[in-house]
Amino acid sequence: KWQSLYQIQRERKRIMRETCSKYKSNNRRIITPYHVSRIFVEDKYRVLYCEVPKAGCSNWKRVLMVLNGLASSTKDIQHNTVHYGNYLKRLDGFDHKGIYHRLNTYTKMLFIREPFEKLVSAFRDKFEHPNNYYHPVFGKAIISRYRVNATKEALRTGSGVKFKEFIQYLLDVHRPVGMDIHWDHVNRLCSPCLIDYDFVGKFESMEEDANFFLHLIGAPQNLTFPKFKDRHSNEERTTTKITQQYFAELSPSQRQRSYDFYYMDYLMFNYSKP
Repeated sequence: KWQSLYQIQRERKRIMRETCSKYKSNNRRIITPYHVSRIFVEDKYRVLYCEVPKAGCSNWKRVLMVLNGLASSTKDIQHNTVHYGNYLKRLDGFDHKGIYHRLNTYTKMLFIREPFEKLVSAFRDKFEHPNNYYHPVFGKAIISRYRVNATKEALRTGSGVKFKEFIQYLLDVHRPVGMDIHWDHVNRLCSPCLIDYDFVGKFESMEEDANFFLHLIGAPQNLTFPKFKDRHSNEERTTTKITQQYFAELSPSQRQRSYDFYYMDYLMFNYSKP
């Protein structure tokens, strides 16, 4: 079983590297703190984890906290502790020497997810539930720019953004608000053409990939990747089917342009075109 998982890893890394050398000239660029600002550091087991939102990142942070001795079990760690507790260090918090030392000697990993599914998952999480950051900051700007005859109430609260409006914002080069890590390209978040990741896991095979990774770094036997859904746990996870329902609301041109937007992620991580 390990043999086939090693083989899968070799293949994923090969595709990633080939895509990089074909499309990217930044292989020789200097790594700056900005490039490593999404990378979390676990010094005890020498792990660097690049956070990709909506691809199991909350549970990965829980695992890193347990590895680091900050908690005895992943079950004990609340959502807010994971995201706002600042218990885990980020790589950009170290000096130049500290950054390079860790990049050269630690096991570097990232977990990814099918780009459209990740996008729909982010949309459902941030716009279909009350949110005191995304509604006022993104929702208001999106509604006032893309909704004809928006009501005063919608403009005031920024709630009720439709998926189609969200996609208009995403594809607009003159976006009224900037990008956000929840729908940015993995290519930009983790700089895989600049940082040579040792392990590339996929959300779609999370359990197998995650436990293989824990085996590789020699994690305690009783530590397994948690299966629980972090937020809105009574709601069904975003599946291929749910994703298709959202994309059915778009025009063929919007669907194509959305694919073009994530083209490098599709290519680099070998996801087939939807």
